[in-house]
Amino acid sequence: MSQLIDSENLIRFAVFLAVLLLMMMWELAAPRRARTAPQAIRWFSNLGVSLLDRGVLQFAVVMGMGVSVKEDGWGLMNWIALPEWVALVSSIVILDLVIYLQHRLFHAVPILWRLHRMHHADIELDVSSGIRFHPGEALVSMLIKVVAVILLAPPVMAIVAFEILLNATSLFNHSNMKLALPLDRVLRWFVVTPDMHRVHHSVRQEELNTNFGFNLPWWDRALGTYRDQPKDGHEKMQIGLEQFRSKRDMRLDQMLMQPFR
Repeated sequence: MSQLIDSENLIRFAVFLAVLLLMMMWELAAPRRARTAPQAIRWFSNLGVSLLDRGVLQFAVVMGMGVSVKEDGWGLMNWIALPEWVALVSSIVILDLVIYLQHRLFHAVPILWRLHRMHHADIELDVSSGIRFHPGEALVSMLIKVVAVILLAPPVMAIVAFEILLNATSLFNHSNMKLALPLDRVLRWFVVTPDMHRVHHSVRQEELNTNFGFNLPWWDRALGTYRDQPKDGHEKMQIGLEQFRSKRDMRLDQMLMQPFR
């Protein structure tokens, strides 16, 4: 199993790095919004917190549990006879729904919001925001994924594909890249686009609690949390949280202490 985890982590990291570099170049070539915050401290802090909470261990635990439940015969997919490709696709869709519901939970429960708000406290949105999550949030998210894998027993390849997609789409939809508006209107029926997700990072409370999807956009539309555009427009809307806007708040140590402030 360790060889399987090592190879999949290598693929996952390679895809992550490729998408990160592509989004960075796209942001430089065609930015959606003008940059105003100090970029060096933002990137150092965002990358620093990513190293703390998005390492190999988090994926290895979920991956290992996925192998275990398949071998032990636990979970829904072990009890229902489905063609392999149907089990693969349906598992990815169900896991994406779990992440959508998890995201809503982090906004609704005060103690979880304290962990999640560090992600929202970024006063600019770019590809580095897609890896800015508090280690406490990463831990809770890992536990939720483990429970989901135990109950669902998805194919191991579904877990791998889902994690790769989730990482890639998080980088994509947090990026400050400009997409042609006609293309954006088409894409947001199939994937969460940067313009769609940017609304979720508004300082306005009524916009903050919309567009929870990370990967698939269907849950927001089906469950009444979809918002098409921000009230102030994408160029003028204010991003972040009112109480965390100073340069000091961008420091890594202050970001890690934020849930306790």
